[in-house]
Amino acid sequence: MALHKHPVLRLALLVTLPLLAGCGVTKHLPGFGDNTSTNLGQGDINPSVFGYVVADEPQAALAARQILNNGGNAADAAAAAGFAMAVTLPSRAGLGGGGACIIKMPAADGSAQPPVTLLFPAGAPAQTGGDRPAAVPTLARGLLALQARYGALPFASVIAPAERLAGGVPVSPALASDLQVVGGALLADPVAASIFGAPGGGVLSAGANLVQPDLATTLEALRTQGVNGFYAGSLSRQFIDGADTAGGGLTVADLNTGLPVFGQPAVSKFDGSTLAFIPTPPNDGHLPASAGFEALDKNGGVVACTTSMNNLFGTGRVAAGTGVLLAVSPRAVTTPLLAAGIAYKGDEFRAAVTGTGQIGAAEAVLDGLANALHKTPTAAVPDLGRANVISCPGGVPGGEASCTANADPRGQGLAVGGQ
Repeated sequence: MALHKHPVLRLALLVTLPLLAGCGVTKHLPGFGDNTSTNLGQGDINPSVFGYVVADEPQAALAARQILNNGGNAADAAAAAGFAMAVTLPSRAGLGGGGACIIKMPAADGSAQPPVTLLFPAGAPAQTGGDRPAAVPTLARGLLALQARYGALPFASVIAPAERLAGGVPVSPALASDLQVVGGALLADPVAASIFGAPGGGVLSAGANLVQPDLATTLEALRTQGVNGFYAGSLSRQFIDGADTAGGGLTVADLNTGLPVFGQPAVSKFDGSTLAFIPTPPNDGHLPASAGFEALDKNGGVVACTTSMNNLFGTGRVAAGTGVLLAVSPRAVTTPLLAAGIAYKGDEFRAAVTGTGQIGAAEAVLDGLANALHKTPTAAVPDLGRANVISCPGGVPGGEASCTANADPRGQGLAVGGQ
């Protein structure tokens, strides 16, 4: 099978991108080149604390970087980014949706451990019901599983930034762009209109204050009562009732089926480095309205995740009383490809990449690599996706000074961090 027709191999090449930067490959690729985003918006970041975060929404990146600053590790930071993005970029991430991560964290004694995947896609309910079927929500369980197994901070401190942001945050250019795409269609749902509608009509624009009191209350409940309350108990009943009113057709029994699964990554070798990435079937999936984030800590721990609502803003309807947008049931859409990968050499981290947008992101990397090696290029790349990168050619631990981070300049995300 041709490489450019195999998603796994395309993603493997996507992961090699930072490793090849010194060879001049990246300058030939759309959206790559000099990127000084690591100097943007660092706020109260402590420069003496090493670590990097890249996310498709700036406030989520800053929240995650602050977690590193407060003594958290990459798992803490990634979980914080995921919850924050459910607030600041609900078009592509949300408590009603799901995602996937690839993780390489050292053991408690500092010894290196092999990478693992964590899959928590928003799956289909047992039966199709309602006029706009929703997916089984898995994001909260997935991020809890990540943080519970690998995190260093109390869970409450990881979810607290998202709760604070739900109380009011400026609409980012990334969210504003998505709102412009859906426009009045999103406002057809009265609950969604109360959140995303502008006082003078139309949708909120960049810089407007996005206030989500019901979502803040839901996040507070997750912080104080635990994530399981969203899947069992009074909060789950409120969510199911709200989803039913919104035509989602979910049941309490459906919530019990949405369990995160740890597994083994697909692995390849390139130029002495090991590439590990979330496995996908050949010729299957695409990247519908996905978002990505990744975090690297001082010990070389790294987590890279992608999320999706299975459609931009999911079903476009909110479970009343919870502030949670409903993701689309995968029975109604093509199964999404959630693309993320890491590269390491021996015990040292080398690179992390998340690919979002469309499958063309990995094809662009393959084209650039083929051109650099003077091979026959692949077919023209349609509808280019985007790639966010943390790169440490010198390896971490040990080569921290070699690290850089880049949010794809065609997107509207942010890379923050440093030594």
